[in-house]
Amino acid sequence: MTDSKSKAGRVAFVGIGVMGREMARNLAQAGHDVIAYDIVPGAVSALAEYGVRASASISGAVRQADIVVSMLPDTPQVEMLVHGPDGLLAVPPKGRLFVDMSTIAPEATRRMGEALLAAGIDMVDAPVSGGPGGARDARLSIMAGGSVPAFEAALPYLRAMGTTINHVGGPGAGQAVKLCNQLVCALNIQAICEALSLGRSFGIDLAQMREVLKGGSANSWMLDNLGGAMIEGDTSAGFRIDLMMKDLRLVLDAARQGPVPLPATALVAAQYMEAQAHGEGANGNQALFRVYDRLAGLERGQPAGRAA
Repeated sequence: MTDSKSKAGRVAFVGIGVMGREMARNLAQAGHDVIAYDIVPGAVSALAEYGVRASASISGAVRQADIVVSMLPDTPQVEMLVHGPDGLLAVPPKGRLFVDMSTIAPEATRRMGEALLAAGIDMVDAPVSGGPGGARDARLSIMAGGSVPAFEAALPYLRAMGTTINHVGGPGAGQAVKLCNQLVCALNIQAICEALSLGRSFGIDLAQMREVLKGGSANSWMLDNLGGAMIEGDTSAGFRIDLMMKDLRLVLDAARQGPVPLPATALVAAQYMEAQAHGEGANGNQALFRVYDRLAGLERGQPAGRAA
């Protein structure tokens, strides 16, 4: 395992998507030797100017790594990284440390952690919050689960990607906290959609209303970062509808195992599914406001108001 006091190390980074490319870049710019793998080779080659090297295989990336970091779409991809023929159990990394920063199921995380530990590899689950902007600026909030020694070994690398870094418990605890985070985010997005829909029905200037709300207790990261895009009809992807729906599925799966009743989460999940059914899956979360357009029988840009 890499010494937690070391300043630089060799990092194998698996998963160069919207978030992963920024995180890998920040690791390289912090002085770490980063070798990356993605199923889309061009995703890695775009990072060459920052010193990130490409590997043609997972095993080629991880074999000599002090730490393996992954940022993948869902549980099956992380399970393949661990259990696959080219994965960590078949080709253990030199540093015997794996940090998964994806958002996946807590129970699956615990099972993978147990399998890796039996092979002498420590796993830290360290999902993130902060979106593409936080990843770009190395200002992610990171919630980490795993043993204290493993977390301390990972910490120098996590500091290259985030500013708020918390060890929240044992294996799977990071994923559990992340699911709670996503629940709050999704309900906040829904609440903003409903507030804008109600304000629109009164003929209120929505841009002005948003500024008023931002000045009081209704302010939130979502209102600040997504509220304007909702009003302007800008659905360009940041964190996509499809990814939030995946996270809500994980939340509801975990709740059923409890069992823990989450009626509001179930409602917002149904609205995300409605958005997917209308082809919004690749759009950013702000596209949820279009669900309210359709519920109100409005097309985007059509004025709304109350009957005289």
